[in-house]
Amino acid sequence: MHMETKTQLAKLGLFDAKVPRYTSYPTAPHFSHDVGAAHFSDWVGAIPAGADISLYLHIPFCRRLCWFCACRTQGTQSQAPVAAYLETLKTELAMLGRSLPDGVRLSRLHWGGGTPTLLSAGMIRDLAGAVAEIAPFSDHYEFSVEIDPNEVEEDRLAALAAAGMNRASVGVQDFNEEIQHSIGRLQSYEVTRDTIEAIRAHGVHSLNADILYGLPHQSGARITESVQKLLSLNPDRVALYGYAHVPWMAKRQQLIPSDALPTPQERLELFETARKLFLWDNYAEIGIDHFATPSDGLTVAQKAGQLRRNFQGYTDDPAEVLIGLGASSISRFPQGYAQNAPATGAYTGRIREGLFATTKGHSFTAEDHMRGRMIEALMCDFRIDAAEIAERFAVPQAQVAEMFEETARAFPDVLDVTPERLFIPPEARALTRMVARSFDAYELSKAGHSSAI
Repeated sequence: MHMETKTQLAKLGLFDAKVPRYTSYPTAPHFSHDVGAAHFSDWVGAIPAGADISLYLHIPFCRRLCWFCACRTQGTQSQAPVAAYLETLKTELAMLGRSLPDGVRLSRLHWGGGTPTLLSAGMIRDLAGAVAEIAPFSDHYEFSVEIDPNEVEEDRLAALAAAGMNRASVGVQDFNEEIQHSIGRLQSYEVTRDTIEAIRAHGVHSLNADILYGLPHQSGARITESVQKLLSLNPDRVALYGYAHVPWMAKRQQLIPSDALPTPQERLELFETARKLFLWDNYAEIGIDHFATPSDGLTVAQKAGQLRRNFQGYTDDPAEVLIGLGASSISRFPQGYAQNAPATGAYTGRIREGLFATTKGHSFTAEDHMRGRMIEALMCDFRIDAAEIAERFAVPQAQVAEMFEETARAFPDVLDVTPERLFIPPEARALTRMVARSFDAYELSKAGHSSAI
């Protein structure tokens, strides 16, 4: 990246800004208790008969808690709390099944966490059976599972494959041992490679991998080595996430040596180093932080202008409804968002009472729909088409052009803006989340967000 470009990015505040990742709009800190179980129930009932939907199941347990992680998880050495939670999850699934309209099918099923692979093979079969009872897979379904190479065995992989898993998601973070020690996540290249080989041996050929930049002790040479090792495993899809250091929110991050973290300028260099390696290896760049092989569904969706963004990041899932089950899970409906009680105890209590566990959420306004689409278009395609927005949301095109003009003034000489469109050129894409922020009508959360880079 040219020094001149960096200077311009610095002037626009890239290295100081903290902005949302925009996996939803409005973002989760703006959810309120105005939305509850009755909304969730009504919104499920409003799903059209025969529709394809997505289903996300949250398993909030880990054998050990990685220090870098800000997800809602709890450590456990025994299977007893996992078994109890699973019974609650199956009860919630059955409740959902009774509320779903006829003929609904699953276009996507994702098990996330936490560590879904700490379920025993028997538990996996049990949970998969409970899902199958409420809705069958659609013809072109995708069933993905987050897999921890340190916490998976042959019988568990076999059970997942038999249940229909056809995409695996493997967390890598970084292969350097010093970095792994500093983030509380020891996972060798060999263990990762062997797990991926075992996944493929079970006929699961679609593979995602996550890798982080901005970790303590990370350098250009180290991220180069980690990316090259990852590339040797031939994942179809890679998420290159910036490590979000938010120790005031995720207490376990206080164990991470903050004085060893790279500066925002160094974070940008680390991202650019990794990005170039993926591009050199013929991966397509997807949105702000994903890379995919030319035949991957994300690449195909991006070329067709059908890339979407949701709580799992970028997706090619066309379903209008994503239902999240389990503690803290978030559902997205055309009418709004609904989030389950975050704490496992509170979630369990609600389900045992025979109630859906929604405790907060957000009902969309017409303006939310419009601004949400504009932000998604920027995050996915780096452009907003004024005519599309005007037609889709029945607003005057001049009003959209005025919004473009306002954003152009906030980012002088950086964006390509006409009354017809707003476009973020390649050299300014590090600013994408900040540009998206200019279309966000809500106040920035007091809780704070992660670094813009």
